[in-house]
Amino acid sequence: MKISRLVSNIPGSETLALTAKVNELRAQGKNVIGFTAGEPDFDTPETIKEAAIDSLRRGNTKYTPVGGTMKLKEAVCEAFERDYGFAVSPENVIVSCGAKHSLFNLFFTLFEEGDEVICPAPYWVSYPPMIEMTGAKPVIVDTREAGMKLEAGMVARAITPRTRGIVINSPSNPTGMVFDRKELEEIAELCLRHDITIISDDIYRKIVFEPNEFFSVASISPEVAKKTFIIDGSSKTYAMTGWRIGFCIGDKDVIKAMERLQSQSTSNPVSFAQEGALASLVSDETAAIVEKRRKIFQQRRDLIVRKIREIPGMGIIEPGGSFYAFPSIDGYLDRFKDANAFTQYLIEHALVAVVPGVAFGAPDHVRFSFATSEENIEKGLDRVKEALASL
Repeated sequence: MKISRLVSNIPGSETLALTAKVNELRAQGKNVIGFTAGEPDFDTPETIKEAAIDSLRRGNTKYTPVGGTMKLKEAVCEAFERDYGFAVSPENVIVSCGAKHSLFNLFFTLFEEGDEVICPAPYWVSYPPMIEMTGAKPVIVDTREAGMKLEAGMVARAITPRTRGIVINSPSNPTGMVFDRKELEEIAELCLRHDITIISDDIYRKIVFEPNEFFSVASISPEVAKKTFIIDGSSKTYAMTGWRIGFCIGDKDVIKAMERLQSQSTSNPVSFAQEGALASLVSDETAAIVEKRRKIFQQRRDLIVRKIREIPGMGIIEPGGSFYAFPSIDGYLDRFKDANAFTQYLIEHALVAVVPGVAFGAPDHVRFSFATSEENIEKGLDRVKEALASL
């Protein structure tokens, strides 16, 4: 049967495919150590689970408003004001089925054929395909020569009369880089001058390592805030990846249009999952758990960076946030065509799974997720070192 051109051109998710491969090998009895999954290895806090269970027991199993319950929207607004320093109202918020869904709705609401959207590379694998699905063109800006940081000069060179938007992800997936205020101020000035909408993907904002600090572009000024849409959600911060709750915060007219789009696709997010998300935002207990886990991620970051730096031919810029390390494999590209071949070798000869950087716009890098135990990090990197030493 014929498949539409749009769907035929959509690439599959490399990270999800590799995670499935790891599970397949484990089912065969092979002791594979996986560094592929983009989700915390911690469980969802009990307070959040109990809130959802109680919601189910109270019969909260019906439709909610398309864009989320008013209680959850109000909690998002309160958390936003507390963390970002200025107020928004519920009409500036839409709740969707995960942050990915929020991005999808936003891209389809803002962009169309003939538009261009600046997308710094290395990028999260889904940004370019989603932009392309709208008919717009992702304009890739390579930041590898600048230490994985996007500079204002790079943005200025990428701007054309067709530029409608720019995607900023800090902390970044896959690099873990964190933008500082000065970088963001210079980029925001360009966006104001050229009437460019800023999409700020802040999904990892609670996983930032000392001495780095999270700073949102929307906090620069009221003028910049009006040009910015913030993407956030429950998945990474609260280990709620399977709950599928994401948020978009921005201009009320665009949010209303996103609700119209959502009404014709998924309709509302899951009713009782919204109750869990509400608990995550208002509980002091969950806030303490998030901080405890952030410190654990920082310890794992320190360990994996040290272990990577012990491997000849691999180099890494220390990530300032998220739970990803993104080392270069320059020392091995004389023996492997690209990161795809490199990662295949590691699966076959080390029983270690990492994600090739090709999917992130960086074919000379690979991504390790350190959302796994220190024991796995130690064993996995030792296996990688041994397998590469035998080349």
